[in-house]
Amino acid sequence: MTLFTAIQQAQKQLQNVVPTTPLIENLNLSEEFGATILLKREDLQVVRSYKIRGAYNKISSLTAAEKENGIVCASAGNHAQGVAFSCHLLKIMGKIYMPKTTPKQKVKQVQLFGKKYVEIVLTGDTFDDAYAKAVTDATENNKTFIHPFDDLKVIAGQGTVGLEILDTYKEPIDYVFVPIGGGGLASGLSTVFKKLSPTTKIIGVEPLGAPSMKTSIANHKNTALDTIDKFVDGAAVKQVGDLTFDICQKNLDDIILVPEGKVCTTILRLYNEEAMVVEPAGALTIAALDFYKEQIKGKTVVCIVSGSNNDIERTAEIKERSLLYEGLMHYFMIQFPQRPGALKEFVNDILGPDDDITYFQFAKKNSREVGSVVVGLELKNPNDIHAIKTNMEAKGFEYRYLNEKHDLFTMLIG
Repeated sequence: MTLFTAIQQAQKQLQNVVPTTPLIENLNLSEEFGATILLKREDLQVVRSYKIRGAYNKISSLTAAEKENGIVCASAGNHAQGVAFSCHLLKIMGKIYMPKTTPKQKVKQVQLFGKKYVEIVLTGDTFDDAYAKAVTDATENNKTFIHPFDDLKVIAGQGTVGLEILDTYKEPIDYVFVPIGGGGLASGLSTVFKKLSPTTKIIGVEPLGAPSMKTSIANHKNTALDTIDKFVDGAAVKQVGDLTFDICQKNLDDIILVPEGKVCTTILRLYNEEAMVVEPAGALTIAALDFYKEQIKGKTVVCIVSGSNNDIERTAEIKERSLLYEGLMHYFMIQFPQRPGALKEFVNDILGPDDDITYFQFAKKNSREVGSVVVGLELKNPNDIHAIKTNMEAKGFEYRYLNEKHDLFTMLIG
């Protein structure tokens, strides 16, 4: 059986379980880019991501004996929710391993979707720790391990997103932007388009801090990254699957890396302008449009909005990362004179009328003439930072610019 045939079968398997999500033109984006921008709203699934497709397709295909033995998975996010909901629908017992660092909100959601059919085990500090425990459990207890992406049944389920797009939109599609984590969605969707719409260019999108698929394709072999930025948690993996690597290196026309700060700016924009709540991975493809703005002019473009499982506790970090990326938030360590009026002088003579102090940390030391102060400034115009630096130098304020010193920045600010 070919993968395309498996995707067609998966569509039949899912037809009474997974609703067809809308494919909607976004007028604001279409006007901005001079193109027809269509959003495939997988964030509107019952588990708020496309992961239900692959999870249900895989679990429902198990033999009676395999279902009786139960299933195991490891996940800190959307895959866990898809597996849990599938276990509830199919009345199959599942054990879900999650890192101890998983936010309580996500643990609660998994339990909510799985109800009495899932057992959640919190173990280790990372996904890799949870993954190792889950694989061991599956091996020792003869349970089926449900991989989040490197499984043909899972890939086939995710590929039904591609069939839905082409069933819904009958006009030619020039580009599809698809997020890449482990590569399951990109593999399934690209297989559909190469078969049914081969002139459509499939553009994969990864976070800049976790370019596992782009690195692997450049190396012509599946390559594990030493470290990654885990912020875009739904698409940040150290290594893609062997199956997904083989498919993506054949099918993808390009891969774009999007800075995490750009993703944050997009999240805030979608919330403020479209009333859309998306998680970082869900915003990846829309954030990528800026990097392809010349190529997509006058074209028809589909962006997969892959999920909306965003923790409200992350809002402050999302805003901070966005401001840093846009050049509107700046941090300094300044040698501040320990004398009356120094702060007033700094505000009046260094800052502009629209600049705002958002962070100020100072420990007075009576025996010294100056003391180190960590200052955070939020600007209205990114170009104003040049005047601030010039003013500090003119007034004799010695400083270190923390935005360019990542290790020191992380230690002092977090």
